[in-house]
Amino acid sequence: MSNQIPEEVIEEVRKANDIVDVIGEYVQLTKQGRNYFGLCPFHGEKTPSFSVTQEKQIFHCFGCGKGGNVVTFLMEMESFSFYESLEFLAKRTGISLPESSGQKRFSHSEENQSMLDAYEWLTKLYHHLLRFTKDGKAGYSYFKDRHINDETIEAFQLGFAPNAKDFIVEFLEKKGFNKQLLVKAGLVSLQEDNTVIDRFRGRIIFPIRNHLGKTVAFGARSINDQGPKYLNSSESELFHKGKLLYNFDLAKRYIRKENEAILFEGYMDVISAYQAGVKNVVATMGTAITEHQAKLLKRYVNEVVICYDGDAAGQEASYKAANLLRNAGCEVKVSYLKEGDDPDSFIKEHGGEAFRNQVIRASDTYITFYMRYIKKDYNLSLEAEKLNYIQKVLMELSMVESSIEREYYLQELSKEFEMPIEALREELEGISVKSANKQHKSVENSNTKKTGNYEVRRKLLPAFHNAERRVIYHMLLNEWVAERVQSEIGANFRVDDHKIIVTHLYGFYEAGNAPDVSKFIENITDEHLKQLITEIVMLPEMEEVIDKALQDYIHIIKEQTDEQSTISELKERLKVAEQESDPLKAAQIGQQILEIRRKLKKNS
Repeated sequence: MSNQIPEEVIEEVRKANDIVDVIGEYVQLTKQGRNYFGLCPFHGEKTPSFSVTQEKQIFHCFGCGKGGNVVTFLMEMESFSFYESLEFLAKRTGISLPESSGQKRFSHSEENQSMLDAYEWLTKLYHHLLRFTKDGKAGYSYFKDRHINDETIEAFQLGFAPNAKDFIVEFLEKKGFNKQLLVKAGLVSLQEDNTVIDRFRGRIIFPIRNHLGKTVAFGARSINDQGPKYLNSSESELFHKGKLLYNFDLAKRYIRKENEAILFEGYMDVISAYQAGVKNVVATMGTAITEHQAKLLKRYVNEVVICYDGDAAGQEASYKAANLLRNAGCEVKVSYLKEGDDPDSFIKEHGGEAFRNQVIRASDTYITFYMRYIKKDYNLSLEAEKLNYIQKVLMELSMVESSIEREYYLQELSKEFEMPIEALREELEGISVKSANKQHKSVENSNTKKTGNYEVRRKLLPAFHNAERRVIYHMLLNEWVAERVQSEIGANFRVDDHKIIVTHLYGFYEAGNAPDVSKFIENITDEHLKQLITEIVMLPEMEEVIDKALQDYIHIIKEQTDEQSTISELKERLKVAEQESDPLKAAQIGQQILEIRRKLKKNS
């Protein structure tokens, strides 16, 4: 598709979108030296090996090897086609793509694209019905009674489905959608007589958007005695409720800004908090948080505040969510609401500022929450129960890394149960030693099984291989280096991939391009070569190019290729000697080949 869009337009879009800003919307990046690092979004890892360079406008993961520029990142991350990636970046910066750029290619199947279009039309229709028609008055009154203003109704595109069986069906059929698609998309329900009716009729509508802001499902709530009370779209290729978080598209920029995400259970909690000015808020959709959702939050932020209902069910759900989030690497806090309270009702009664200060900022650390949570399981008036409780808390405390935090809770336990703090310290130390030994064995076992590609790549490369990589590095950043290498070596590199890269690079410069790694990558279609180029250009501790060093690298490469050429010639002569039945000559040639190979091995 790139050849159907003018090169200057592609260049304008790419340069208008700083790669650090774009990737920063998906990955929590921290600056270290000249580059930015974060957890790779393409493979699971606990130690950041994903690097982004602002100077060169590329990314590379030293763990899984993926790399590229801002366009290829979106193609990998979102499964976008080239056109979709470019279109997304163009819209992001207010650039118009030319209409004559050929037929648009979408990463979605034609059927899924039709589903997205149907959801978009219905989102607009439901919202219009709520705001501006008599049919939507009941839904509008419901939101007004819940103190939701027009601005918030607009932001969340809240809507209402009229209590009519075929209104929506007729509307969508006029737009060209067939009934089979609407049934599959979960927008209408198929009846026994093969007729279809609106799945959400007579309900208020909560559009569920993906992280790109596109509606992929609806949540619906009954406002009369119609059952069930809550109803979601059925799951599809576009909608997996265990993978999406409600309001994530609007909240992610505020999550970044606050360096904190607040997790709710319900739509109305999110909407009330957002309206009250607390905007870094998301919610699960009627189910417990999943591992996928926990990892999604971890990619964006370190700290998550769980704010569920204050009843027993809410506390139970908080405990499960806290452990899942901690396993994903998040720092967890848990808010405390009185039994009978929920975030929505608290905000309505006390306001957004009180909610921020008295609930969110006053949230318990995980250990404080844990101590309160498990107390319900023990009769602390009994000595044995009391000791069991303390033992349980100490086991949890042994997993806390901060020595200050551990000491604080030991002091709390000592005061509450009038126990010598030295005894508590000694017990905690014993638990920690056992845990460390167990963990050490686990790590040992894990290390013996490591045979991944990254470990293989880290092995020492031959001298000529390193020399070729270093020369290519400087060729990518300096046109004069490429010109010199071309005149002295041409494409006579030993490694085949390196030959292909430099051949492309010579053509890139001959076309009048200035050194630009990000732009050069765009001209490479082979994914393996793209990853290799980004790996080379992100080589750590690469020195500035100087004439003497460059000449040394060229000499190593030429020597290697010359010796290999000599070996090839000698092999041909050896074959002739053997055919002429001249064993003495064959032995002499064989010895020459052996000596050259020894020399090459020594220099490697």
